[in-house]
Amino acid sequence: MIEKIQALRAEIEALTAANAEELEALRIKYLSKKGEISSLMNDFRSVPAEQKRELGQALNELKNFATERINTLREEIEAGKDAAGMLDLTRDASPVKLGTRHPLSLVREQIIDIFRRLGFTIAEGPEIEDDWHVFEALNFAADHPARDMQDTFFIGRNPDVLLRTHTSSVQTRVMTKQEPPIRIICPGRVYRNEAISARAHCFFHQLEALYIDRDVTFADLRQTLLYFAREMFGPDTDIRLRPSYFPFTEPSAEMDISCDLCGGKGCSFCKGTGWVEILGCGMVDPNVLEACGIDSKKYSGFALGMGIERITNLKYRVKDLRLFSENDVRFLDEFTAAH
Repeated sequence: MIEKIQALRAEIEALTAANAEELEALRIKYLSKKGEISSLMNDFRSVPAEQKRELGQALNELKNFATERINTLREEIEAGKDAAGMLDLTRDASPVKLGTRHPLSLVREQIIDIFRRLGFTIAEGPEIEDDWHVFEALNFAADHPARDMQDTFFIGRNPDVLLRTHTSSVQTRVMTKQEPPIRIICPGRVYRNEAISARAHCFFHQLEALYIDRDVTFADLRQTLLYFAREMFGPDTDIRLRPSYFPFTEPSAEMDISCDLCGGKGCSFCKGTGWVEILGCGMVDPNVLEACGIDSKKYSGFALGMGIERITNLKYRVKDLRLFSENDVRFLDEFTAAH
């Protein structure tokens, strides 16, 4: 009889059912009063007394196993029904690929993280601005070329309402509302009326930094720039500052970094100079401080600004700015490993 029990257990273990009707037929076959296990129970009556304990335990285990197997099959069928009810029949049959982060987002977050380690916090402002925050408060003369229609997108016929041309407008908003010390970074999208090409676009992204406190010097600016350059491009990166001009800083400078392709020896990428320009900077002009209600005799500060597209180009060698806004999945897939 033990052989019958073992054979029946193996048979039950291999059971499958495609639906509830098949499962009910199996339950009746094995667990009903006239089923296979009940038939063995009837045979148990003629078993010798010395074997009853062993065979009785085996029969009970067989019945429990059959019950568990039937219940398991029932759960699988019910789960299959639930899953079928949740199917989205409008979904494409092809696997859905996971997306990737945009290279500009990757670089933006890396820049922000570097400045956060220096104690800078994020400040944001509106993209639709007024003339005072974008130009006048930043020491732009009334006849400055940047006020011309060829550079600025004005909204409607009102010359006082425009799309911001730089995120410096966020700095003026913070300076008029907050007492120094001020230590902020201003990331955001800006707009300029330029022809779209591989090297220029009518919108792009900037990140500017502003630090105002007592006794801030150009040495503080240079050390901040050196730290940023080495964190962003590697510990062997050198910087140089060249005199320049911006209406809102004095003195002003352009910053170059040593070319990481040739190590400063000169190549086609750096046009044989060994240096690559990445940002503009300078000490905040006292006129800007005064216009925003900050005493320029007590406080000084520095500002710097960079194009995020420019930094991304340097890191990933993207030669055409238009690729950043064309949403070509093939282009975005190249940055999967950069996450």
